[in-house]
Amino acid sequence: MSRRDLAVDIGTSYQQGQGVIFDQPTLVAVNDRTGSVVAVGREAWGLAGEQPSEIVAVRPLRRAAIANFELTEQFLRLILRSTGSSRFTRPRVLVCVPSSLTPVERRAVEDAVSSAGARSVTLVEEPLAAAIGAGLPIHDPVGSMVLDVGGGITEIAMLALGGIVLSAAVPVGGLDMDDAIQQYLRRRHDLAIGDSAAEQIKIQVGSAYPTAEVVEAEVRGRELGTGTHVIVTLTSEEIREVLADAVERIVRATRQCLADCPPDLAHDVLETGVFLTGGGALLRGLDMRLARDCEVPVNLTEHPLSTVASGAGRLLDYEPDQRRAFLSAHRPVP
Repeated sequence: MSRRDLAVDIGTSYQQGQGVIFDQPTLVAVNDRTGSVVAVGREAWGLAGEQPSEIVAVRPLRRAAIANFELTEQFLRLILRSTGSSRFTRPRVLVCVPSSLTPVERRAVEDAVSSAGARSVTLVEEPLAAAIGAGLPIHDPVGSMVLDVGGGITEIAMLALGGIVLSAAVPVGGLDMDDAIQQYLRRRHDLAIGDSAAEQIKIQVGSAYPTAEVVEAEVRGRELGTGTHVIVTLTSEEIREVLADAVERIVRATRQCLADCPPDLAHDVLETGVFLTGGGALLRGLDMRLARDCEVPVNLTEHPLSTVASGAGRLLDYEPDQRRAFLSAHRPVP
């Protein structure tokens, strides 16, 4: 492939020969009056907070599927422009998608990337890209299990012989954890906070497993009853209870996937462990919770946030025949 070709895990892009070159949340700031896009990524969060009456922050994807085609296209167009692409130097793009997407949803992704300026579009399933990014021996006749906790969806996949043997998806991820924190503060403290503040609380004091140290965080928000700004102190134990439902759904799905795997491959996982990746994998203690409840070793990948994009980036360097073999990996493995 050309050195300008791209691998994209929506929000993170990897350019051949340069590594990760774009890493932003999939968020778009829209002028509520005109409907025009004024910013994307982290800048969109900032503008929405500074001008809440005029600027609205919108997530163009929902559960990893396109919810707003036009905004998704504009977001992708910015990614392509950041690489220096133009109508004369249109890149070929490899896009990571959940294995659970329907054919219609996959077609929407292809159309959005093409409309944004790609010369051609190829889809690769995220668990496969994650396994490649983590350096797992997926071509070998042994089982490798990947658990990818994304923003709106968590995928679990067993891989062997170069393909996905079994996969499962549960509609829960980091954004659901943020939403749970916001709803809790509304219900318990009559306090409204934004998405960014909720994410910071999750990062600072969120956990999935009890820790010896009790951590506290102060959050500033608007009291719904009076409209005044107040400060509330939250503890790690309190937030762990708030996140318990989302964590439990991830644990249950992982246990079920292990139970459904062929016995020989499940035995391999008992030896090598589950490989945990994605932004949600950074939740404190999630690896220990999974190891305890699923009774298997759990390994956090070296760079959880970029493992999928890096794995897809490695596919760019493969010879065409090798790449075609990988990209047909959604087929059932005998």
